[in-house]
Amino acid sequence: MRQGRHLWCYCGMIVLLSIALIGCSETDRPLEPPVKLEGNIFGTFYQVTMADSLTQGQVNQIEAGIKQELESVDQSMSTYRDDAELMAFNRSPLGEWQPLSDGLIDVLATSLSIAESSDGAFDVTIGDLVNLWSFGPEARPEEVPSDQELRERLAQVGFDAIELDTQALEARRLRDVFVDLSAIAKGHATDRVAAYLDQQGVENYLVNLGGDLITRGVRDLDEQTAWRVGIEVPENGQQRAQHVLPLDSISVATSGDYRHYFEVDGQRYSHTIDPRTGQPITHDLASVSVFHPSNAWADGWATALMVAGNEDGMAMALDQNLNVLMLIRDGNQWRSVASPAFAQHFGDELVEALEIEIASARPDDRETATGN
Repeated sequence: MRQGRHLWCYCGMIVLLSIALIGCSETDRPLEPPVKLEGNIFGTFYQVTMADSLTQGQVNQIEAGIKQELESVDQSMSTYRDDAELMAFNRSPLGEWQPLSDGLIDVLATSLSIAESSDGAFDVTIGDLVNLWSFGPEARPEEVPSDQELRERLAQVGFDAIELDTQALEARRLRDVFVDLSAIAKGHATDRVAAYLDQQGVENYLVNLGGDLITRGVRDLDEQTAWRVGIEVPENGQQRAQHVLPLDSISVATSGDYRHYFEVDGQRYSHTIDPRTGQPITHDLASVSVFHPSNAWADGWATALMVAGNEDGMAMALDQNLNVLMLIRDGNQWRSVASPAFAQHFGDELVEALEIEIASARPDDRETATGN
């Protein structure tokens, strides 16, 4: 009996030791780069590609951290969640200061700065207009609103309706505006994921959050090849890469009018609304890509320049010394026009090879630009 008990204990120890060894070997197992992590958030996708040498255990930890960062932004800035911090702010009493998280204060401060610099072409208080045009959380039918509805909602819009105290981490609404951060929150989330990867010691990665991109290092450690991304244009209902560009430790956000829209009586209405008129944009600018160390800044500015149009938008880009690439409809063709900062960053050789025009208008020409 005693021998049987000892034998059972001995066998049990072997089983437990085997399980522990299997567990250790699995988490310590090196993975062949690149390692890709994918999922869905904010009604779109995310993909993180890492070229570092990593173990399964490290990747498991990194994946959990990425999900936590994205969920934190969604919980704070979504307009599709009643329990979101932003929705509580949108319901707050007028004139009363509300304590907000660091992230939300930071995004609001960036938004107001871009709004002021773009003369209101970017404005996060546009939420009620977005809803009115069937592109927001109200889930309205896809129809053209009446002039009266437009006037009523446009009267409330204006970035001066939001006041911030960045030191106290507080904000208040001075008018009954609905703040919608969909044009910048995704960029902020992209920055958050990148910052998390930096903290984890990952040195070579590409973050793609619904088309907002940020890179560090290279995509192949042996070959030392750069990350490469495509700037798309719509062609025959499909997206194709008009230009493929190397990205080295920089981010890019693209705003376009060809992905989200609806049609009524043959007229197409873009999801990009001009906060100054309340109307969807109608010009020939198909897309704007902004390259910047911060994807939140790139995201907000891409929207502002898309609203402004190719001439006014480029004048703003020159005035702000932004690194910008525009794709402009020219009949059945496409024109590619970039700012001098783009040429400075990517080099004249690449600009010439891709047949990209470099804008030469002076910022003073802004007053005479037509925006078409």
